[in-house]
Amino acid sequence: MKLKSQINDIIKDAFDKAGIKHEPMSVSEATKPEFGDYQFNGAMALSKKLGKNPREIAQNILDALDLTGVLAKAEIAGPGFINLWLNPLWIATQSQSALDDARLGVGVRENPIKVVVDYSGPNMAKQMHVGHLRSTIIGDTLANLLTFLGDEVIRQNHIGDWGTQFGMLIAYLEMKDEDGSLSLKDLEQFYKDAKAQFDANADFADKAREYVVKIQSGDSHCLKLWQRFIDISLGHCEEVYKKLGVNLTRDDVRAESFYNARLPKVIDALDAKGMLAQSDGAQCVFLEGEEIPVIVQKGDGGYLYATTDLAALWYRAEVLGAKRISYVVDARQSEHFKQVFKVAKEAGFVAEDVTLEHIAFGTMMDKGGKPFKTRDGGTVKLIDLLDEAVVKARATIHDKEAYSQEEIDELAKIIGIGAVKYADLAINRESNYIFNWDKMLSFEGNTSLYMQYAYARIQSIFRKHNAPIEGDIIIGDVLEHRLATMLLRFEDVLERAAVDASPHQITTYLYDLVTLFMRFYEQNPILKEGVELETKMSRLHLADLTAKTIKQGLDILGIKVVDKL
Repeated sequence: MKLKSQINDIIKDAFDKAGIKHEPMSVSEATKPEFGDYQFNGAMALSKKLGKNPREIAQNILDALDLTGVLAKAEIAGPGFINLWLNPLWIATQSQSALDDARLGVGVRENPIKVVVDYSGPNMAKQMHVGHLRSTIIGDTLANLLTFLGDEVIRQNHIGDWGTQFGMLIAYLEMKDEDGSLSLKDLEQFYKDAKAQFDANADFADKAREYVVKIQSGDSHCLKLWQRFIDISLGHCEEVYKKLGVNLTRDDVRAESFYNARLPKVIDALDAKGMLAQSDGAQCVFLEGEEIPVIVQKGDGGYLYATTDLAALWYRAEVLGAKRISYVVDARQSEHFKQVFKVAKEAGFVAEDVTLEHIAFGTMMDKGGKPFKTRDGGTVKLIDLLDEAVVKARATIHDKEAYSQEEIDELAKIIGIGAVKYADLAINRESNYIFNWDKMLSFEGNTSLYMQYAYARIQSIFRKHNAPIEGDIIIGDVLEHRLATMLLRFEDVLERAAVDASPHQITTYLYDLVTLFMRFYEQNPILKEGVELETKMSRLHLADLTAKTIKQGLDILGIKVVDKL
């Protein structure tokens, strides 16, 4: 339910009835219960335009408000605020409807669009490290969210598979006369040894560069060896994705090599538009207001990242038909994407009505506020981090005798992986954040474990009740009113998070919801003897809707729930 939209429509109708010709400002959620459920603050902004006292304008709006359905009452406060209270009977009916709906009252978009979400982007011939974690988690959540809301989401995993490093690896493979039975761990060392040879041996370096040309020109022998490295690398990535519970598959991979045939066309199209200029032998695009040009072709004829990104944008807009293209890449690439997006629009590769956005994110830091590294200063391998999360999560399971060994193993995976993902998603994505095991595996605060515990606690209520839940939701007091209203705001939160590409808005909502439910649970007994049957059933319904909302919210974040904890 788009609750806020309904309130705004009521305000708009009041504007029309009051003869106010200006577009009304949007209502906002009230900050305190005594201020109602929503507030309208537009009277102050209209005061100068209409030449009237803001309280007089507010009174005109108030006199025209419909208080027969959604709203129960409205009051003017301060210099011209209008406090709005929802009708408890209407809240109860809408809450019951949400409970009976598989989507919890969240609608599917009437006019869905195609959205490309480009995320993860691991390096080939190397293991995934912590630097890939945020892109993978944030990107997958955004894709899940937009899919749930009804958009057609195309996941894209843009990998670098086309460059000097692969010529180097193939040349070293031939030199070592390997049989090709490489594990990824071997490949990691293999890469280091090949790089050392490349740096120390000029003849080897020349051969590696020659092999790059052969790969790019379609030499069958070189392509066969090249494909071996790609397959091994992607196999490792898929292992990490499975552990993380993200929805990237081999079919979602669109590597640099995929766009190779389009690169000359990019240059030709830019030239035809008169956008190219030569600088030190390189083909460049000089953008208005920018000192540094976008280099699209080197003097030796080679292409750059910008060329491939332009080809990808062209393909995604023209062939895939995307109307929103989102790149989940760290904030250090902001200037690059700003320039590439501008070139793509000016060249006509992407139409003006297509939204291009860089979903930037900050860096993961250690407790000392420095980039996250191993003790010896090396890069933390992502699979090792996830395995450590599961080990640490096992220690949080206190009553191990209540579970079988298989259940403990599964529970540790759900808690550990959920903790890593939630800790990332719980902060504003543009901020750096401190990676802290104790904080992320805490039962208190805005953590996945707190959410999972709340869900499990509600399930324990149902197990104790152990009977059908009948009757309807009844709003009997302030806490029930506040809890039901917050539950009805779920779609508004999801829509806002989708527009802003900000998963932390979902985690903030879930934390506020769970905190409110815990207060409701403490002050409004559910199964306690003496509670009237009608009240008990209503509160069980509210608990059920809360649990389902927690589960759906966590599902969008890619985090599982457990029935007991």
